[in-house]
Amino acid sequence: MAIIRSVRGFRPKIGKDCFLADNACIIGDVVMGDECSVWFGTVLRGDVNSIRIGNGVNIQDGSVLHTLYQKSTIEIGDHVSIGHNVVIHGAHIRDYALIGMGAVVMDDAEVGEGALVAAGSVVLSRTKIGPHEMWAGAPAKFVKMVEPEKAKEMNQKIARNYLMYSRWYTEGEEAERYKNYED
Repeated sequence: MAIIRSVRGFRPKIGKDCFLADNACIIGDVVMGDECSVWFGTVLRGDVNSIRIGNGVNIQDGSVLHTLYQKSTIEIGDHVSIGHNVVIHGAHIRDYALIGMGAVVMDDAEVGEGALVAAGSVVLSRTKIGPHEMWAGAPAKFVKMVEPEKAKEMNQKIARNYLMYSRWYTEGEEAERYKNYED
């Protein structure tokens, strides 16, 4: 069962029909929308400031979300895909964005709606990535514009796939192990 821990008087709030992998850690001031998935070895550490996650978000294996004490927060919009082993530290990610595997997105960075951050990229603090832009590299730089409909279609597909994958863990006999965590 996932580790869900209160700290400093904050208890995580998890939406309906979410999947939390057995060894996922959700700590402190975390509010998550409906139909999200938090995969194996992922840490959402809302101990020093808030983490807000929209609906239909998938946060894949080994990712870490954290903030700066009294300085930065995390806001993630709806239908965002966060790839394996991503670090998001105090950044804002808008609806339908995709953060590629192994990327790092630092404090006060903004990733616009439908934007793509390529695998392995490092988005430096205070970087502003506009809607439907693709960025890549370390440090990440603008590469090209992405057609809005293609970006939205791709990110909706990934979000739907991860919702489907999460159901594999919640059907039949396994379902008893993965009930919703609600206050």
